[in-house]
Amino acid sequence: MLYYKILNRKEKSDWIVFIHGAGGSSAIWHKQIKYFNNYFNLLLIDLRGHGKSAEVDSKNRFKPYSFESIADDIFEVLDHVGISKAHFIGVSLGTLIVRQIAELQPERVQSMVLAGAISYFNLKSRFWVGLGRLFKNILPFMWLYKLFAFVIMPAKNHSESRNTFINEAKKLCKREFVKWYSLTGQLTGLLKRLDSNENGVPTLYVMGEEDYMFLEPIKQIVTRFKNATLYIVEECGHVVNIEKPLIFNEVTLSFLKADRG
Repeated sequence: MLYYKILNRKEKSDWIVFIHGAGGSSAIWHKQIKYFNNYFNLLLIDLRGHGKSAEVDSKNRFKPYSFESIADDIFEVLDHVGISKAHFIGVSLGTLIVRQIAELQPERVQSMVLAGAISYFNLKSRFWVGLGRLFKNILPFMWLYKLFAFVIMPAKNHSESRNTFINEAKKLCKREFVKWYSLTGQLTGLLKRLDSNENGVPTLYVMGEEDYMFLEPIKQIVTRFKNATLYIVEECGHVVNIEKPLIFNEVTLSFLKADRG
């Protein structure tokens, strides 16, 4: 089973499940934990091969890597802890995992907050993904990871987010990096399916105005999905929960506490 950490508030409080992105770990939510634990019970999970799951989750080394199987890993933790329904907060690639969870078991998802959400790739995105696919078995994986970190988070004010993800990625081994990178080959089919079918779950997209790779596609999704709203954070890049934590926390809390009838 994946490594997880529980922070309880009250028995009757709602749950939030935090899902990090590729190369990260639950540590990337350090600016959210204290704030949200004032209002919710929290479940933080390290995905396959990431953080402390690399030490305790040996059985998943031999499982095929797909968005469905990664969602199943999370369902296993939810069942073990006894969480029937929760709010889910994801960042970067973690937003696709959250959307996969909502597609497979929508009855377990009260709402979704998707930070730095990934949708379809533009020409520049496809170029970099293709380049990585070409060299992932040749170059040291940290070279590629650092390159992608700078491509996605290029500005000076993105440096904290960039460095956080680079430092977390150093805990991965090359085998895990290659397996996770192989998921990019499944993105086209997954995004086509997710972006064409609304699951009915209330969804908040929180995007940085400087997230030049992914903001425009999300703008288009929100115009089509009646249950989706978008908040754009000024002077902010891809990882909004790290770059602008106060704004992210306040906007997210307001959304989670909203009375939807």
